[in-house]
Amino acid sequence: MLGNVVPEDPPSFYQLNVGYWLSQRDVISLELITWRYTHPLGIPYGSSFGAEEEAYPGFVRGTGAGLAYQRYLWRGLYSGIHATALHQDYQDPDKTSIQQGFQLFTALRLGYHIELFNHRLFLEPSSAITHWPINTNAPAAFRALDDKWPSYFVGEPGLHLGVKF
Repeated sequence: MLGNVVPEDPPSFYQLNVGYWLSQRDVISLELITWRYTHPLGIPYGSSFGAEEEAYPGFVRGTGAGLAYQRYLWRGLYSGIHATALHQDYQDPDKTSIQQGFQLFTALRLGYHIELFNHRLFLEPSSAITHWPINTNAPAAFRALDDKWPSYFVGEPGLHLGVKF
């Protein structure tokens, strides 16, 4: 995750996917994910995106596992659907856990598969529409900020680097 190298407030986002080719056009994957975020996920790009007045009184650490299905449509163009169950740990600014919750995070992704070198390495730039239909047990201060914004985001960028075995 390129965002992890920013000096100020990196998201500490890490993801590992292990996939299996069902056919030449279909892939199913297990995704293991952990990330940290300090603002509501539904803030669209614009002046409020990342704004200090929209920041949580602390942060959320999400950790979980999900399933993804990719369908190759034409040449390297693919679409994908993802569903990830996340344990949410709400923490104050001192990194003390204040509450636990659950989130179901889903994504519809459109991207392009680029094979590199000997076709074992690949790069997949993509864009997604994300939605979290279930987000339970958030502390009141976090929930008040979340409620100001939609429970979806349009245009989430993605860039996967992978190895075929």
